[in-house]
Formats: sequence, structure tokens, C-alpha cells
Amino acid sequence: MDHKVDILVMAVHPDDAELSCAGTILKHIKEGKKVALIDFTAGDLGTRGTPEIRIAEANESGKILGLSARENLGFRDGFFKNDEEHQKAIIKYIRKYRPEVVLANAVEDRHPDHGRSSQLADEACFYSGLRMIDTFDEEGNKQAAWRPKAVYHYIQDRYIEPDFVVDVSEFWETKELAIRAFRSQFFDPNSKEPESYISSPEFLDFIKSRSAEMGHKIGVKYGEGFTKSKTIGVKSLFDIF
Repeated sequence: MDHKVDILVMAVHPDDAELSCAGTILKHIKEGKKVALIDFTAGDLGTRGTPEIRIAEANESGKILGLSARENLGFRDGFFKNDEEHQKAIIKYIRKYRPEVVLANAVEDRHPDHGRSSQLADEACFYSGLRMIDTFDEEGNKQAAWRPKAVYHYIQDRYIEPDFVVDVSEFWETKELAIRAFRSQFFDPNSKEPESYISSPEFLDFIKSRSAEMGHKIGVKYGEGFTKSKTIGVKSLFDIF
């Protein structure tokens, strides 16, 4: 079975991608691109919900987004490392899905998992292109080397000046639906869960305001910003929006 996608999104916690790049995912799926998402952890250390609940919510959100696939790698939340074991685990999925583009966590952020995950994703994408590193698929077949053409990092809690911004104005309402699929995590006046950094109504207001700020930079209503791992090349000045 051919699992190839155009874009592979990597997120250390379920809901990271929804908060930061769901509009970009939706936009490219509408354009006919295939997108898969891998969550590194189940958010085991989260203040609210359980790993089982968060995986179920992630699957529901994946349906809203129209993902071709969503998988959870089962890394230890908070205690995963950027080492050979974790890099090879990710390389298996890069070689499985063979993406042209990877979207990964912010290069630095309030949550230390985000920056560590960012570096882990960058290095796994590079090493995935080395044929001397052996990995095997679910049937035990040796996987061919594969390196994505580009790795971009979405912007999360802390402001980072973007290298480019994607216009997601058309997809804001669906992005909100995907975020709210994580009912255990975000504001619910009837919830008996303890309060957390992201559970107040103000947090979702902040997410909307951030997207409006990014959109303002390029003259649209809502945008999502990204940073690049290497210089972006264009064939023509007219490739630039």
C-alpha cells in the first residue's frame, strides 16, 4: 500500500498542530494535497484529560481536518530525548509517508517540549535521507531512504517573527472546530477538570488574535506564520505573494 503524502505534520502534543497550523493543513487539502499527522506523545502530563481521551479527541479532529492519516508515536511526554532511538522512530514514519514538506513544532517556546521536538524533527528529517541508516516497516521490509525537500516550523505560544505567512482566512471556522474537538483541554463552563494555562476563554481569544496579527502582516484577515530551516529559493519574483 502506498502511503505517500505531500505534507507530514509533526506535533509533540495532540492539539499543537490544530492551534498552530490547522488552517494551513485545511488549505492544502482543499488544493488536493495529501496530509498526514504524527503526534509524538499523547500529552500524558497534561493537567486535564487522559492520554486515552486526548488520542480520541485527536482522531475526531483529524476527521474534521480531512487528514489522510494520523498516528501517535507513544513517546514519553516531557521526557523524550533527541537521541538515536527517538530519531529512528520518526525516520520510520518519514520513510513511510515520504512527504515533500514537513511542518514541525516551534524552534523555541514556553513549553520546553516544543523546542526539543523541533530539533528532533529537524535531525530526523536529515538522517532519514541517509541510506546507511536501516529502518523497517510494519511487515519487516527495509525502508528506502527519504529526505523531505523542506522543513518549516509553525509558531506557537511565544511570538517568533515569521519567515513567511500563509493566508488561512477562508478556513478559520473549520480550524476552530478542529481545536474544539479537544473538549478536555479548552474552555468548557461545565467542565469539572482543574484549570490550566490553556483552559480559559482568553486563551482561545489569544489564538484568534495571533492569527489576525499574522494575517495583518500580509493584508488578509487570518494567517499562520512559519519559520524556515534553510533559505527558500524561488524560480521567479512572481512566485512571491
